[in-house]
Amino acid sequence: MESLKTLTARVVALSNENIDTDQIIPARFLKAIDKNGMGKNLFSDWRYDAAGNPKPDFVLNQPQAHGAQILLAGDNFACGSSREHAVWALTAFGFRAIISTSFADIFRSNALKNGLLPIVVDKETHRDLFDLVAEIPNVEITIDVAAQTISLPGGRTAKFPVDPFSKTCLLEGVDELGYILKQQDAITQYEAANAN
Repeated sequence: MESLKTLTARVVALSNENIDTDQIIPARFLKAIDKNGMGKNLFSDWRYDAAGNPKPDFVLNQPQAHGAQILLAGDNFACGSSREHAVWALTAFGFRAIISTSFADIFRSNALKNGLLPIVVDKETHRDLFDLVAEIPNVEITIDVAAQTISLPGGRTAKFPVDPFSKTCLLEGVDELGYILKQQDAITQYEAANAN
């Protein structure tokens, strides 16, 4: 997992509320056990027509979406089922962070375990971000994980919560298993000291 310390990136805005994980990655793609290629199936039913052609009016098919690493989503993002494939599709597309006013708990957990930062902001900041993206479609913002802040053009900042363990894992670029493996020396010393 790649570490996430500071991210300065463009933002794509998807204002739909109550987007569930079946919309993020439809069930027919859940047979895959490999994360590679999942990005092409992200929001598949919204991105492509019945013949498989990209719908030009969908935001992820528009030029400003290419290379964007931050998704600004509507309220209650990733509700519904708990499929980890939704996170895989988002990260495979290139997103490193998602900003909303709320996330489903299981999605939040899956996201953090896969290096995707779910950022919860208050309604005013959320609205201001949508206004900013509408005004400046290629706007970049900066996310500082250590400081737990979002910095907007003009100097405004907003704080966001993240639990200490997840924050450590993001900063170090490790998942839960990687974190445990980094403690191998301490584990070995403890086992040696407590052997019967």
